[in-house]
Amino acid sequence: MNKKPKVLVIAEAANPEWVSVPLVGWSLAQALRTVADVHLVTQIRNREAILRAGLVEGRDFTAIDSEAVARPMWNLAKALRMGWTMGTAISAVSYGYFEHLVWQRFGAAIRGGAYDVVHRITPLTPTTNSSIAAKCARAGVPFVAGPLNGGVPWPRGFDSERRREREWLSYVRSAYKLLPGRDRMLRASAAIIVGSRHTESEIPAHYRDKCLYLPENAIDSTRFNLVAAQDGTLPLRGCFIGRLVPYKGPDMLIEAAAPLLRDGRLHLDIIGDGPLMPDLVALAAREGVAGAVTFHGWLAHSAVQSVAAQAHLLTFPSIREFGGGVVLEAMALGVVPVIVDYAGPGELVSDDIGYKIPIGSRSEIIGHLRNTLESIAENPTGLAAMAERARATVNRQFTWEAKARQVLRVYDWVTGKTPNRPDIFDTVE
Repeated sequence: MNKKPKVLVIAEAANPEWVSVPLVGWSLAQALRTVADVHLVTQIRNREAILRAGLVEGRDFTAIDSEAVARPMWNLAKALRMGWTMGTAISAVSYGYFEHLVWQRFGAAIRGGAYDVVHRITPLTPTTNSSIAAKCARAGVPFVAGPLNGGVPWPRGFDSERRREREWLSYVRSAYKLLPGRDRMLRASAAIIVGSRHTESEIPAHYRDKCLYLPENAIDSTRFNLVAAQDGTLPLRGCFIGRLVPYKGPDMLIEAAAPLLRDGRLHLDIIGDGPLMPDLVALAAREGVAGAVTFHGWLAHSAVQSVAAQAHLLTFPSIREFGGGVVLEAMALGVVPVIVDYAGPGELVSDDIGYKIPIGSRSEIIGHLRNTLESIAENPTGLAAMAERARATVNRQFTWEAKARQVLRVYDWVTGKTPNRPDIFDTVE
């Protein structure tokens, strides 16, 4: 019987009660417990939620109190109402302190051989470096980074959306490659899991042999137990799920769908809230489609699938999505995705399981999206087979259980159990 590897998992953001990055950190760390002997190290703000989830402090996880630096940085970002890129840059300051405390607590154990692998899951951003990587390398313990993802460039023609998102720092984001410590981390890492092909392209060529592609998102199969009824009849029902912000494109969706909404061939469910909500309500009224668009506002994650499972389509024209977890969740429900072929969603959706709108200008996206919806409405009978293929794809490759098996192959490689660099995503069974 093969002995499970002992892995120290560092996930500064790991919380079962939150969404986005903290949920990714938590979900992957928990899934890895099925294939490895895992001890999770996380930030103190996650402690109570993890205890409620049933983990035992000290045995299963350790909460590091870095609030002396983390809280002022968080308050600064909140007060300045900064965009995602600037907020990430500010959080990198507090993360350095967090890792300093992690090494104080676990450095001796790592040097003493208590762990076979040290795996940093979060932060997901490739712009936040790790000082622990080099320390692990000196101790002879493989350090695995990732999945690293983010930094997808803003597409041309969306500068106004970029400014509305306060993404000023994104104009000079590539400067992160010059930060001290980046080359040291990449050089010291035994493996670098990249969550997107774009992120892989930003890794220097001489480190690419360490890179393994694995999309960051997955689904919890126990949380998605409904299946959409793809009956092949009209009216169609489309669903948008996400923050109502410019780059997600809910306004483009309403404009593109307006002719179908007006003549009763389509109904839209908009799940989410954000600064665009008043403008979207006004847009629906102006287009004469208010009765065909339901604004649900923010819903608890547990309630989202009840609404989404009533839809035939996930209508999601986001133009700058790093991961695309909502796309996988829709596919798990048998809801066929209609997405913009750019960044995360474009890598998750193939032509046999969804519809990909070419990236372009705002008007071009609206036009292509309208044409696609018109085409689907003319013959919706093919949606059932497409939905079934989408569900099969998710169940085969995109559950957290599958993700854990994929990462185990990385551990086997960096610890010398297998000699060849694995292709951990494309060959999953």
